[in-house]
Amino acid sequence: MQLFIKGIKIVLISEVMTMYQVVTMHGENEPWWFFEDWRDDILTEDSYDDFQVALKAFEKALVNTHTQLPEIKGKDNFLIACWDPQELRYCDDCDEDVQLYHGILLLKDGKKINADGKEAEEAMYYRQKTKCCKRRD
Repeated sequence: MQLFIKGIKIVLISEVMTMYQVVTMHGENEPWWFFEDWRDDILTEDSYDDFQVALKAFEKALVNTHTQLPEIKGKDNFLIACWDPQELRYCDDCDEDVQLYHGILLLKDGKKINADGKEAEEAMYYRQKTKCCKRRD
């Protein structure tokens, strides 16, 4: 699309650039639940405009995290939780210890993606699942 203002030609970019995010998190919920307040658990978020570069950054973050934490579980594509069974937080409201997780995510424009780097069709928020800890409801 082109726009002319007082004889000056301005070319407008109609397509928004796709960005990939590598996100690390720490909290009481596995990173694939995407509760309404899931962003409160973000420790770092780095953006990349190239999927392959973002994938390498994701893999590096995953190796660094899993090297320090013995347990690992993945869900869907690029949603990984690592944890140490000894890293617990006592919850007064639950009257029990809750596990803490370190999440590593690779997202596209803030949304889940498939193995090929394309946006997943599935919705992000799973409000129907009960949180493991009720105090933040």
